Amino acid sequence: MKTVLSPRAFPLWMASSRKETWNATCCGASSINSRCGFSSSSSKVNRSRGESRPLWLARANRNAGFRCICNMRHFGLLCPPVDGHMNPIGTVGHELQQRGHQVSWLSVIDAKPRVESAGFSLGLLGKDEYPLGAVRKEAEELGRLRGASALLYTIGMLERQTSAILKDGPPVARELGIDALIVDQATPAGSSLADILDIPYVTVGSALYVYRDPHVPPYCMNWNYNTSWLCQLRNRVANQLMAIGVDSLRRSVNRIRRQHGLARIAHLEETFSPLAQISQQPPEFDFPKSRPIENLHYVGPLHGNASRRQVDFPFEQLDDRPLIYASMGTLQNQDRHVFHKIAEACMGLDAQLVISLGGGTFVEAVGKLPGDPITVTFAPQLELLKRARMMITHAGMNSALECLTHGVPMVAIPVTNDQPGVASRLEWTGAGRRVSLSKLSVDDLREAVSDVLTDESYLKAAQELQTACQSGGGPRRAAEIVETAVETRQPVLS
Repeated sequence: MKTVLSPRAFPLWMASSRKETWNATCCGASSINSRCGFSSSSSKVNRSRGESRPLWLARANRNAGFRCICNMRHFGLLCPPVDGHMNPIGTVGHELQQRGHQVSWLSVIDAKPRVESAGFSLGLLGKDEYPLGAVRKEAEELGRLRGASALLYTIGMLERQTSAILKDGPPVARELGIDALIVDQATPAGSSLADILDIPYVTVGSALYVYRDPHVPPYCMNWNYNTSWLCQLRNRVANQLMAIGVDSLRRSVNRIRRQHGLARIAHLEETFSPLAQISQQPPEFDFPKSRPIENLHYVGPLHGNASRRQVDFPFEQLDDRPLIYASMGTLQNQDRHVFHKIAEACMGLDAQLVISLGGGTFVEAVGKLPGDPITVTFAPQLELLKRARMMITHAGMNSALECLTHGVPMVAIPVTNDQPGVASRLEWTGAGRRVSLSKLSVDDLREAVSDVLTDESYLKAAQELQTACQSGGGPRRAAEIVETAVETRQPVLS
């Protein structure tokens, strides 16, 4: 890991739109020179010019094996208030706590039990936009939607979160003494909050990492990877249409930026950190790009039990048959017919089925399912994946990576948002099969489940990705990248 000393690491959009200048204290600056043994004054860093920290310091770090002793920081965590984003962001937060930093969560009142049970303090946002119970209502509505309608509703949710973050975030963060942010990629308001506060931030992708590349289909599409000129044209057109679709969100951010005298953003990629971007995918679980993103780090899965809700499960009911674990996640999970089709498709197979409803409905409401599987409202997913032979999943990024971490192949039934893109990568890597939700039939699902259950090639591909997941460094490497980026205020190259 190294810090950049050249303007090449700065994307062109940064040169045109991010003109602000800040004071950066490098390792060896006056605030910590007594600890590091160097003497230097703090230097001005202009992101649009890519000015570097002193060359003597870079050489000391690179050539002499010098390791920066970072100031203890107060990090603020910022992400959508749902499990799929809170779990990975919280895992990075716990790692930073273990390294001596203070960590607070900036979120809404509905997140308070999760935040405090995980050992963080809460900086309350959205008192007007998100009263108690508002997140649950949003989740229930989203759970009833599919495809484009669900994607548009998600954009509306992000606009409401943007308003809450940029209205309440500055005074709350100042009162807490937060001096650096860790921002989920799905929280575009986070970069503007950092700019208002004049503090550094790092972007973390909890979902499929989003970027525009002519070789790569948009994240919400189930298209296969293909670099032919026709497919590249298709990808470019689709990316432009996507940009139009989320333009209302960009305009919402820009309205508040203008109020604070900040430069407008031309597209949402400008909200990603110029210092460091972190994806919890292993690089093997992403399509090859036409050009690298120099400060994007694939660290592998960011999950652990510390930031998760604790749930009971009747483990005594498990038997010796191969275990099929099925879950449609915690958001798009209210279509009861899907659970009935999953149960019916698994009838007659030499396997035991466990279904988690993900909180979208209650066991009593679903009723008796074909084959009498073990059905629970919530399940301890990581514990079950340690025992599972395969999973039937909505192809949310966290569930997919948790499967791959345990070497578990999948059958994916993607619903919306980034799930089609995750499912495409599952098929591309050979670690699973994809089944269309709109055309879902018991026969097609049974064929896919039986194939993944009996064909060892899916298991082998999942186990190869398991090795890739384990070699990325995970939360420890993510924390190191965060510390380096925040302390030097220089881009950290991958």
